[in-house]
Order: sequence, then C-alpha cells, then structure tokens
Amino acid sequence: MAEGRLFFALWPDTEVRQRLARLAREQKPQGGRLHHPEDLHITLVFLGQVADERMPCVYEAAQQIAGSPFTLQIDTIGHWPRPRILWCGPSTIPDLLLELVKGLQLGLTTCGFTPEKRRYKPHVTLHRKVRDAQGGSISEPFEWRAADFVLATSGGNTPGKPRYHILHRWPLN
Repeated sequence: MAEGRLFFALWPDTEVRQRLARLAREQKPQGGRLHHPEDLHITLVFLGQVADERMPCVYEAAQQIAGSPFTLQIDTIGHWPRPRILWCGPSTIPDLLLELVKGLQLGLTTCGFTPEKRRYKPHVTLHRKVRDAQGGSISEPFEWRAADFVLATSGGNTPGKPRYHILHRWPLN
C-alpha cells in the first residue's frame, strides 16, 4: 500500500506560494489553523489510499494527459462551514483546467477509481477548523500560471512541518 493518501494537484511556484501564504496570514477567521505554506495547492483528483499494484496504472493515467498550460486568476476568498475551511481560488474556472480534471478522472477509471460526483470547485485551503469567516473578492488578485501537475501524498503530522510531499511531476505542453 502506498504510504499516505494520494492526490493529483496543481502545485504553485515560489512566487505564487508566497502570495498565497501572505493572503492566508492576512485573513483573520474565527478559530482555525493556518495551513503550512509548503502545503498550499489545488487538488485536481483525490485518490485516497492506493494499493501498490495499482500505482503503475495511476502513473500511466497521468502520463496520458495531453493538457496545455493555463492561467488561473486567484480573486476570491470563501468559507465552507461544513468542512470548516477558509479557501481562495478563481471565480472563473478555465476550460483547460476542467479538461485536465476530466482527463485524469477518465484515465483513472481504467485503474478502478470512481470519478467524483460533485461539481469540481478549484480552491486552495488557507485555514482549517474555521468557525466563521467572511468571503468575497481578494483586494489584490493575482495570476497562477499552471504549467504542470503533480501526484502528491499526505505524509506526516509533525507540527510546523509540511504535511504533503510531491511524488512525481508531469508537464502540461
């Protein structure tokens, strides 16, 4: 069994990561725990625990993606009370992002994974365990150029350390 829970994600470059981390620090939600800056990402497809014998199929599904780079406009802050997270993301979802997610989901069905039924909502979790927060537009929106995607795993719960680790990266070209 592969260690941790696996997921495909967009992983920000250093500049975007710094912008996301600053945005997270500027927020003052009721309650909540700030996400580690190295853990900030946008999940594309969540896989969960994956048996070792399924891993070659997972890698093959990612390898088959023929997506193109795209730009996200990070311009919105939101709060979801049920999972209790404060998040940021784009108010408009680029078609190329939706195609990337659909391509991964389709490829992963051959590995025995069932696509998510809920509508895809790209977001970066900034704070967890938030009791209450205000959503709205970001005062200084910024762009995130997505030129690749990654397979990552949740690997640890050491306070002050990143929780997620990149296993592999695929370019969008």
